[in-house]
Amino acid sequence: MKLAVVGGGSTYTPELIDGFARLRDTLPISELVLVDPDVERLGLVGGLARRIFARQGHPGTVVTTSDTDAGVADADAVLLQLRVGGQAARLQDETWPLECGCVGQETTGAGGLAKALRTVPVVLDIAERVRRTNPDAWIIDFTNPVGIVTRALLRAGHRAVGLCNVAIAFQRKFAGLLDVNPSDVHLDHVGLNHLSWETGVRIGGPAGADVLPKLLAEHGETIADDLRLPRVLLDRLGVIPSYYLRYFYAHDEVVRELRTKPSRAAEVAEMEKHLLKMYGDPELDTKPALLAKRGGAFYSEAAVDLAASLLGSGGSPYQVVNTLNNGTLPFLPDDAVIETQATVGPQGARPLAVPAVDPLYAGLAAQVTAYEDLALQAALHGGRDRVFKALLSHPLIGQYEYAEALTDKLIAHNREHLAWA
Repeated sequence: MKLAVVGGGSTYTPELIDGFARLRDTLPISELVLVDPDVERLGLVGGLARRIFARQGHPGTVVTTSDTDAGVADADAVLLQLRVGGQAARLQDETWPLECGCVGQETTGAGGLAKALRTVPVVLDIAERVRRTNPDAWIIDFTNPVGIVTRALLRAGHRAVGLCNVAIAFQRKFAGLLDVNPSDVHLDHVGLNHLSWETGVRIGGPAGADVLPKLLAEHGETIADDLRLPRVLLDRLGVIPSYYLRYFYAHDEVVRELRTKPSRAAEVAEMEKHLLKMYGDPELDTKPALLAKRGGAFYSEAAVDLAASLLGSGGSPYQVVNTLNNGTLPFLPDDAVIETQATVGPQGARPLAVPAVDPLYAGLAAQVTAYEDLALQAALHGGRDRVFKALLSHPLIGQYEYAEALTDKLIAHNREHLAWA
């Protein structure tokens, strides 16, 4: 089995490698190809990847290349984890929206749109290269904004499933609080990527007993602290929102915070310097503890689970993925990409039935879905008017003066990545 990772020079990659090594019986990789245009980073990450495989006795080979066509050729699955523009572009995404009093964040709001505009054309080009060499290959998208990128891939007819680590992190957290095995925790996960709610927490599978009320009653304070939202809000909602909902439920508070502290991009850039120095140590053959602060917790377990199911080598019976709605949420178009529990196999992902969704969540999801459609149109076809309309439609923006100013700033800061600008 050959698996390619595009963006293999990412400092995330050793987390992924560690999972591949530990879970080799679930996903028996014979050849792992790390693809990245940054030859220096690729060399450091590739060296550590080989040492991790060797330490854990993995028989597979690790190949590094900056040639995308060669890297994805004949791959059974291609995992995308790229960041167009690097941390420098992320820093801009987190900075210029604040000048208009809007959240500066890399996956939502104006910054998220900028990332989508940079990323979608690049991802579609890579996907076409994959299709030319192996049209049956699965594409697993971990590249943000996952919902928009996955929608672009599916709309272009690619065999793609989107992946995020939010749900698996919740699963592991709740399992610890409930003192049960993580595999026994089934989430009633509803919404979109980075806009989701846990409306039930079941033990034993989709038909298991819902322990969400017990979880909130006994551990609500801990969960609220992790989400940085008031405990009383969780009690009133009766669900557990993803931590990205804080940008919506406490927008002005978040903006005040972001204006007075270093950006996450700056923190990550500094962290990456230390990580890459560690990766260059020929004695290092395990993922360093610092990597846990980089983000992407349990990413490797989720990626192995999904790839194994798509390739028919194992995997959990139910997984939270990003895939086509196809009537699952009746208030959204069929071609919307939702994030939900699904059965996953060689034929792809099939969402489980979802009970009626409270209008409080359905309304916001519908509005953000409309934004995502407009964002995709802007990413595919360009043009200032399309960017403006996408920004105006976003619930974190929504005022024409802000949308006008943010459109100009977005284009100015991303001109080198926008072929039409």
